[in-house]
Amino acid sequence: MARVHTNGIEIAYDTFGEPQDRPLILIMGLSCQLVAWPERFCKKLAAKGHFVIRFDNRDVGLSTKLEDLGVPDIFEVFAALREGKSISSPYSLSDMAADTIGLMDALNLEKAHVCGLSMGGMIAQMMAIEIPQRVASLICMQSSTGAPGLPEAEPQAMEAMVAPPPIKRDAYIQHMAHVYRAFAGGSDKYDETLQNEISASSYDRSIYFIGFTRQLAAILACGSRRKSLATVTAPTLVIHGDHDALLPLAHGKDTAEAIADAKFVIINGLGHGMAYPALWDEIIEAIAAHTASGI
Repeated sequence: MARVHTNGIEIAYDTFGEPQDRPLILIMGLSCQLVAWPERFCKKLAAKGHFVIRFDNRDVGLSTKLEDLGVPDIFEVFAALREGKSISSPYSLSDMAADTIGLMDALNLEKAHVCGLSMGGMIAQMMAIEIPQRVASLICMQSSTGAPGLPEAEPQAMEAMVAPPPIKRDAYIQHMAHVYRAFAGGSDKYDETLQNEISASSYDRSIYFIGFTRQLAAILACGSRRKSLATVTAPTLVIHGDHDALLPLAHGKDTAEAIADAKFVIINGLGHGMAYPALWDEIIEAIAAHTASGI
């Protein structure tokens, strides 16, 4: 596992494909490690002419854990959100966007196609808003603008997301299977065996539950990006599933409507997460067609 020091932290990453191919940065979602982008998926992307980079965000996996920043009281954060008050967080999505730029610097990438899933899509949006000269194109998967009024997560999906995971390995894997089953919205395309593999790999690499709270606070503190997304000039592809129980389809539609000329691709049977191998080829074809029109 390679590591770079940037933006005051250490980031763990790996790559697939040839450096001369189209650079494609993959940014994972809330509390998820780089292995949540399955290796087979990354290799398929590389076979389509991409130099694929996946990495651990701050506070997860083998990247730096920011323990000195403390732990937000998530119940107070949600209370402030309901009351319309400002929310403070130990760091911001902009900080996480800067982490990604720092990784690009370390890899000597002037520009890259940036693909983010869920929270990763929000980080990718901040890159396209704040550092547009580094973004060859933007790909938002299963993500959101954060605008008020969008449909809330289905109750079982929200309950699963905030439920504390068990400490022991087997119980943790079973718990995560339940979480992503709730996120799947009843889709028969959800592959629990694959999700168990992802969860086992994550557990064996590094389990750090506190990172979830700081990352979630960063998401909630960011608020709506809808107005700022109107300034995005990077060619944009929005991919969303019709079974997403955590961020329902309207979130993807709103993202595509917020960005001029964005292409919106709905994947039938896709819930939330990457444990949908039967749908990978459709997703990869959409991404490859999109990036082929850029650098």
